[in-house]
Amino acid sequence: MNVDRLARVRANLRDLGLSQMLLVDPLSIWWLCGYYTEPYERFLGLYVSCDESRRPVMFCNRLFPAVGDACADVRTFDDTEDPMALVSAVCDHGTTLGVDKELAARWLVPLMEAGAAAGFRLASGAVDDARSLKDAREQDLMRAASATNDRAMEWLVAQLRPGITEAQIADGLLTEYRRLGASDHSFSPIVSFGDHGADPHHEPDNTPFELGDVVLFDVGCKQDWYCSDMTRTFFTAEPTEHQRRVYDTVRRANEAAEAIVAPGVEFAKIDLTARRIIEDAGWGPYFTHRLGHQIGLVDHEPGDVSSAHHEGVRPGQCFSIEPGIYLPGDIGVRIEDLLIVTEHSCEILNHYPKVLTVLTCHG
Repeated sequence: MNVDRLARVRANLRDLGLSQMLLVDPLSIWWLCGYYTEPYERFLGLYVSCDESRRPVMFCNRLFPAVGDACADVRTFDDTEDPMALVSAVCDHGTTLGVDKELAARWLVPLMEAGAAAGFRLASGAVDDARSLKDAREQDLMRAASATNDRAMEWLVAQLRPGITEAQIADGLLTEYRRLGASDHSFSPIVSFGDHGADPHHEPDNTPFELGDVVLFDVGCKQDWYCSDMTRTFFTAEPTEHQRRVYDTVRRANEAAEAIVAPGVEFAKIDLTARRIIEDAGWGPYFTHRLGHQIGLVDHEPGDVSSAHHEGVRPGQCFSIEPGIYLPGDIGVRIEDLLIVTEHSCEILNHYPKVLTVLTCHG
């Protein structure tokens, strides 16, 4: 059990007025104690009490891999037994039980019916907040994953040739990631040719690349558990003045937002900094999403960079800065980096160039 992380979760629970919690998110369990298994339809849980004299309790089906020394108190069951009876037995029935957002109704309702606690409350924030503050080791892993993503962008650009389809490039990316040392995508890659870039979440299809297309790549890998995410937009012919203005506006918005990131600056102010540049250029209605999202063990972690998030950023948080302009039937441009908040400013994790680039593509 990682005692520092456990202490942070307990402190957050106390701040929420809670004294106990049941976690079922496999990644949060791994983050706390180093044990991971995918339970599928079976139950996996970790009970945490704020009473430091009470050890965390792991609940595992007997067919799961052995927990080992990841948790000192393990309660096992088989497919014919009711794991909720085991959970209920360790809960403090006189106080509220915090639960995480992954707890399915098929487990929560029996706990409620059994009177396992005086009440039930969504408490994912206690773990989400703790996970958002990356320690030194986690920051190194985030840097390494982004370095791999930078190298993968070079491979993506090299694939462009007349006739190749969006889907062909997207389908080949996982092999390249694995060659570079990553294990998987952190999300399904976005490959957009021409005006497909105006759909922020375009799914690669059989559209062939043609010389002159604007090309958008939004990709990320998972390496040693941690995720990367980056977007770059390229031209394959000399851009028109209109295209150049769109691109330069998005780049300025990206860089201006990154420039103000420092401890205490509100997430909402970072979003506003980028959004005002796009609005002043006349394309405000075409920047249709929040500026960014936090990232770590999954690509989108809670705590977005948006006008609705008024907390100040804190050292160790990692999030994306990804302004975009999406003009249907015309052009879509997005530029995205990840950054880590440092003691005084921030560190940009992506180093693939953002300068407007006209690619030379060979047949």
